[in-house]
Amino acid sequence: MFERRSLKLPITLGVVMIVVVVVLIVGWVILTVLPAVSGEGSPGLYWTLLPVGASLLAFVLVGVVMYLILSVKAVNLTQRQSNFIDSVTHELKSPIASLKLYLQTLNRRQLTPEEQQDFYRYMLEDIERLDTLINHLLDAARLDRSPEEGECGDVLLAEILRRIAEEVCLRYQVASEVVDLQLSPCVVRARAVDVELIFRNLIDNAVKYANDRDPRVRVTLAADGHDRVRVEVSDNGRGIPQKLRRKIFGRFVRVGSELEREKPGTGLGLYIARTLITRLGGKIRIQDNGARPGTTFEVILPGRGVESENESESPAVASGASGSDG
Repeated sequence: MFERRSLKLPITLGVVMIVVVVVLIVGWVILTVLPAVSGEGSPGLYWTLLPVGASLLAFVLVGVVMYLILSVKAVNLTQRQSNFIDSVTHELKSPIASLKLYLQTLNRRQLTPEEQQDFYRYMLEDIERLDTLINHLLDAARLDRSPEEGECGDVLLAEILRRIAEEVCLRYQVASEVVDLQLSPCVVRARAVDVELIFRNLIDNAVKYANDRDPRVRVTLAADGHDRVRVEVSDNGRGIPQKLRRKIFGRFVRVGSELEREKPGTGLGLYIARTLITRLGGKIRIQDNGARPGTTFEVILPGRGVESENESESPAVASGASGSDG
């Protein structure tokens, strides 16, 4: 799941730069020391070695820049790995500690039937949280596998968005009115499970990060008349800082420190969504809400509008896709 970078390039670059520096030193000796010893210079040799030395010096500068880029990438990868470890550790430890506490209480105390039902419900929620985490890690690991020809079909996007909205509201125990759906019948050509995974991540994030006191999420779907469909998912939460809007789609990237966050997640949801959208030939970006609070994700996918959802020849509706995470 982590990027596996080969050491061949930096080692080769380092060796070549050392050789070039040695050649430059030798050339400097030839151009300065030898004429001083012999008492006479060689203009032809000077003008021959000067462009060669300048080219080698330019190569050294390029090598230094490349080393700097590789170092920055290594630091960023280390930071993402640290975020991932902190996040997964927290996501595993919290439900396991909760399950342990409930089981110990059930084993040591005599509870009323109502209390037992509450405990069973809480334990089921913890198990679902663990299941969501595991499925999300598996989804990220499977992204390298491209869909085969027979796996794609016409997907009724509006129907999938409705079902996802209902399931996410049920998961976070909020009223279904929290998610305002403004959907036009549209069809995209893709694997149904990929489409569901994309928008489950986006809608789940929108509900999770919406305003705690008065959560409001809006999902719109429409065809733009150019063989494309446009989906916008908006919330009224704190929003994403401008400087993080490009980084937020990376693996294991989340806003703030992992150990100080109140919302669960591994930082894989938006990475999975962007990867699948790009694979489908689409685009995703964060729109500027201006003075309004919150975040708006705009997704553009190849597709078409239809008069009704029954017009698709081979409609596909996803089922059983794994949970989401922001």
